Amino acid sequence: METSTVARDPLGLSDESRRKVQTLIRASHRKTMELESVLPWENGINLSLPPKMETGSWIYGTPYWDAMTPEQRHETLWKETARDVSMFIWLEQTLPPLYVGYINRFRFDLSPEVYEYLMIFSREEITHTLMFRRYMKMAGLELFQPPGGAYGSFVEKLPMMNPVIGILWTLMIEWAAELSAMYLTQSPGVEPLTKMMFHEHHIEEVRHIAFGKRIVEHFFDTAPEAELAAMRAQIGQLLRHFKAEMTFNSEISKHTSFVFPIQPGDEEAIALVRGSANNQRLNSERFTELDQWFAELGIV
Repeated sequence: METSTVARDPLGLSDESRRKVQTLIRASHRKTMELESVLPWENGINLSLPPKMETGSWIYGTPYWDAMTPEQRHETLWKETARDVSMFIWLEQTLPPLYVGYINRFRFDLSPEVYEYLMIFSREEITHTLMFRRYMKMAGLELFQPPGGAYGSFVEKLPMMNPVIGILWTLMIEWAAELSAMYLTQSPGVEPLTKMMFHEHHIEEVRHIAFGKRIVEHFFDTAPEAELAAMRAQIGQLLRHFKAEMTFNSEISKHTSFVFPIQPGDEEAIALVRGSANNQRLNSERFTELDQWFAELGIV
């Protein structure tokens, strides 16, 4: 899985998918996100309003939430949003060097459509990163740390792995994060700039997700079964870890102005929160589309 060479046309597409990617390319060039005009930055961020719906809190529906004051609950919603935006930042600033690396590594093998879309993808992710960083500064929110451990080690190895693994890894994270962000922030009463930012981001990310699905589906239709089995096991493990971290991240205890009721290392409390009825409902509803697609690929 970590070989430095792969078969010719490592990011191949069927004829139908090449036409679809051509459509994505045209859509990308018709409307490009501009940092200064994508949001009404002059309106500021109304921190007195929630950045997402209350029932979307990681600890909503648990005794920990019930024991909080209204002010602590409100702060928790903002600090959870800081983690979500941090996650987008760490991912999206990783992708341009990864994808341009693929272009340089396979410069004579990529189809024109894949080459151009990888370049577009990289350009757009840079703008997204700048937008999210400006938002965090305006809101007075601190960045959470990037994932470490085995996950961080995997990311370091991505540039020399089969590029389809990088595309699938990107798709997994972006798609899950997008589904969650749109589910949690597009309700009435959500802070306006926050709501608009996630919506504008979504417009471009929908294309990125469509591109990734085309690449991965073609690979799973054509690759040897032994290679697919190894990829399924690897990505399946990462998906389970990522969804658990999305459901609750204990680093929040380092960011709240009050003593957060769940501390890092309290595995019993963390398991209780991740397995709460509300989180099971949230994950079932927001990740339905993703779960169905991964199941079709044999990744669970």
